[in-house]
Amino acid sequence: MSPERYARICEMLATRQPDLTVCLEQVHKPHNVSAIIRTADAVGVHQVHAVWPTPRMRTLVSSAAGSNSWVSVKTHPTIADAVTHLKGQGMQILATHLSARAVDFREIDYTRPTCILLGQEKTGITEEALALADQDIIIPMIGMVQSLNVSVAAALILYEAQRQRQNAGMYRRDLSALDEQEQQRLLFEGGYPVLANVAKRKKLPRPQIDDQGQVVADAEWWAAMQATTVRR
Repeated sequence: MSPERYARICEMLATRQPDLTVCLEQVHKPHNVSAIIRTADAVGVHQVHAVWPTPRMRTLVSSAAGSNSWVSVKTHPTIADAVTHLKGQGMQILATHLSARAVDFREIDYTRPTCILLGQEKTGITEEALALADQDIIIPMIGMVQSLNVSVAAALILYEAQRQRQNAGMYRRDLSALDEQEQQRLLFEGGYPVLANVAKRKKLPRPQIDDQGQVVADAEWWAAMQATTVRR
C-alpha cells in the first residue's frame, strides 16, 4: 500500500460516523441497495442495516453491497430485531412516512445518534415498523408526484445529516470513532484487497497493519499465503 493510499484510508477512518445509519426494510432492488450504500459511504456512514427475512434476499443484498467494501451491511430477520438492536445503541429511529405526525426531515437534530428507516419500494414501511419508530419524517414536495425513489430519499436525508454534523464539528477528529479491530480490518481489506481475498479464502488470520501502512506478519503466514493448497 502506498503512503498516499494509507493516508487516505486513515483520513476516511477518522471521519466515520458509527452513530449514523440507515435501516432498509425489505428494499429489494439491487440498484437501490447499491446506491444507498454508495451514498452512505460518501457521508461517512460505517454500517447499514437491513431487514430481509428470506435467505434469497440476504444473498441479493450481499451481491449489491459487494460494490462497496467500505460499508458493512448487517442483516436482521425482523424489523423488531433491527429496531431493538439500534435502540440498544441509543439511536433515534426516523421513519420516512407521510402521516399526520410527520415533520420536515430538515427539522430533525441529526447530531444525535440516528437511524433513518426506509421502506420497500412498492409498499413502503410496514405498520409494525411505524409503530416502533420514534418519529415520522417527510421530504416536502410541491409537484404532482408524492414520493421519491428510495435511494434518492436516502441521499437527501443523509446529506442533511452530514451538513448538520459538519457544522457541529463531528467530522473533525484526531482519532477514529471505530475500535482498533475494525480499523485494522478496513486497512487490510482496503489497502491490500488481493491479499485480503487470498487470506480469507485460505482461512488465515488477519495480519496487523503498522503505522506506516505495511503488513506485519511472520514467515509462516507469508508461506501459507504463497502455498498452492487451501486450508479446509
